[in-house]
Amino acid sequence: MTNTTPQAPSDALPFAAPCRRLEARAPLRWLRLGWHDLKRAPRQSLTYGAGIWLLSVLVSYVAWAFGNGWMLILLLSSFVFVAPVLALGLYALSAQLERGEKPSLTRCLVAERASLGDALVYSLILLVIALVWVRAGSALQIFWPELAEPSLADVVSFFAIGSAVGSLFALLAFAASAFALPMLVDRRADGVTAVVTSINAVLKNKPAMAVWVLLIVGAVVVGFATLLVGLAVTMPLIGHATWHAYRETIDAGAWPPRE
Repeated sequence: MTNTTPQAPSDALPFAAPCRRLEARAPLRWLRLGWHDLKRAPRQSLTYGAGIWLLSVLVSYVAWAFGNGWMLILLLSSFVFVAPVLALGLYALSAQLERGEKPSLTRCLVAERASLGDALVYSLILLVIALVWVRAGSALQIFWPELAEPSLADVVSFFAIGSAVGSLFALLAFAASAFALPMLVDRRADGVTAVVTSINAVLKNKPAMAVWVLLIVGAVVVGFATLLVGLAVTMPLIGHATWHAYRETIDAGAWPPRE
């Protein structure tokens, strides 16, 4: 799918790109298209997958060696939302396949460098979310029962509050990242515009986004269940699928193409 909307002058660009309405089963189509891309460029895709796997192993080692189990969970959870930054090359790879070009890691690196500045703005936004998330997690300790042997109800209440707060930050991070980075790879848009565009699209397509979240969580669970090795495949798959999600959802034709 290509964007054909006439490009507007830079001073007339809207604050956010418009989005299309999606059917709830659309994410299943994105996943199928992502798998097709992975099969068409297995060497390039799995190269990025290996990099994501190595980074996840490093994060786990640091948490285990210098922290504790809770730090490991926090770092791995944060990594899930930082991983899209590492997938810039996967979006560029899917764009090459869409244009009928031969897959090239060199062109992926060129595309990553071209969009890196705006992607850093996106990363800064997620960093702020992560820092507030960590602070909120620390504050939740006040809800832990002070009794030597807390009751089951007290423990359940504590974890229910923690899960609710964590889910709120996770959903905020997801909304900001669902379509932002593919837009930065595809178009000459700034990071704030891409994030606002992503949040707007997520809010207007809640059923489809709920299915998409479940698929992403499932891919991550498979990766963790295989001692992180599965991330080398599941993360490239999600990366390619995210590109197709962006192309089907966001009408960014008003912005000039990145390449």
